[in-house]
Amino acid sequence: MSLTLFTAFVAATTALMLIPGPNVALIVANSLRFGVRGGLVTVLGTSAAMIVQLAVASLGVGALLGTLGRAFEALRWIGVAYLLVLGALAWVAPADDLSQTQAVSPGKTFGCGFAVSLTNPKTLAFYAAFLPQFLDPAAPLGRQMAILSVTFVATALIVDSGWAMLAGRARGALARFGGARNRLSGAVLAGAAVGLALARR
Repeated sequence: MSLTLFTAFVAATTALMLIPGPNVALIVANSLRFGVRGGLVTVLGTSAAMIVQLAVASLGVGALLGTLGRAFEALRWIGVAYLLVLGALAWVAPADDLSQTQAVSPGKTFGCGFAVSLTNPKTLAFYAAFLPQFLDPAAPLGRQMAILSVTFVATALIVDSGWAMLAGRARGALARFGGARNRLSGAVLAGAAVGLALARR
């Protein structure tokens, strides 16, 4: 793989990561609710799910899974329901004093990020279609896929961590408005659910 091709891949991946989706919505919502730490743990969860999806796409299983339309639809609607439940819980949560960081359960927050990222079946098909565009047929494909996958996850970690830190700083501005913060978090999650519901295979 040439340096030019790799640079183009990094640029394209960064641009894609800057477009908010369900993962970013959850990261922002958790950062607003739990602070930067909660947002960063969520990033670890969404990135872990990306590793699973990239591994599946790299193994060529994406084409097989593409035939399982009903399974994809069921998975997508599970993700929609999960996001709606999270949004509803955030909306009705007590208006705590945000000047004090809420306790975060790393395992629960990580699992939440992992589940939301993994239940978006559109990403698997996207990886299978996106990554091959940057492969050099004359070079070993396995090694190239590994390099692209690692780069993709690393880029996601950096960009999504940026979202978490930005939202965490906004959380400080909302320190005296716990109720508004909860409703904002709930609305962001509900919006992510709508976006996932409207996604097409």
